[in-house]
Amino acid sequence: MENELTLKRFVDIRRNLGYTQVEFAKVLDIRNTTADIERGRTKLSGKVVAELLKQFKINPLWLFGESEMQYLEPSKTSVIPKVVTVDSSDNENMVLVNAKAAAGYPQNIQDTSWYKQLPAFDLPLPEFRNATYRGFQVEGDSMLPNLKPGEWVLAKAVEDIAHVSPNKIYVIVLEDAVLVKKIEKAPNSNNVTLISLNDSYPPYRIEPQQIQEIWQVNSKITFGVDATTEKGLLRQLQESMEELKNQFNHGKS
Repeated sequence: MENELTLKRFVDIRRNLGYTQVEFAKVLDIRNTTADIERGRTKLSGKVVAELLKQFKINPLWLFGESEMQYLEPSKTSVIPKVVTVDSSDNENMVLVNAKAAAGYPQNIQDTSWYKQLPAFDLPLPEFRNATYRGFQVEGDSMLPNLKPGEWVLAKAVEDIAHVSPNKIYVIVLEDAVLVKKIEKAPNSNNVTLISLNDSYPPYRIEPQQIQEIWQVNSKITFGVDATTEKGLLRQLQESMEELKNQFNHGKS
């Protein structure tokens, strides 16, 4: 049985649209009437929720009381990862996008076969298990002193642009570039401002529609000179992760 708030919101949608229970059932391709749903006798199916989103832009999270935003704009930017890769045990692994690969990343962002050319790493830490992570190599000096050219950042997927914080660093995948920046969103405005830590680079505005993915940086790794090959890179990443794992386990004991 749905909770009372969900049922109330479902009824409000129907009434605000001016439909009777029979008419609304026909619109949503439900047999006979919506009366049983509104009384809590019949579960609100995923198919009905999908129709409400498709036809009336109703936000499913709002319907279930987890958001105050009732409508999803047709042009709403989706910043969730377009492709997720898994290892042989069906665990998500972390794809590593070096500076050279980043040049082609925006154009190949939905091409599953393209990701196969990139090294992928199975993270041994439980903290990395319940989310999607990706590694990106820092290019240029716009984020000095925090991030140096050639360093790597490990970043967690962001599901919605509304979740970004002005105090964090992000990897932003645009239509034609992969950038590491801070993000500021002006109140009551759609505009997004990308900010470098290096004062030599002025902030600049972009529209949310230009963003394909957002990843929140939560750690960085500096590799030695022998990490130029894929094998060297993965070995050093493995060593860095084992070191983190040991630190984590030592902290728990």
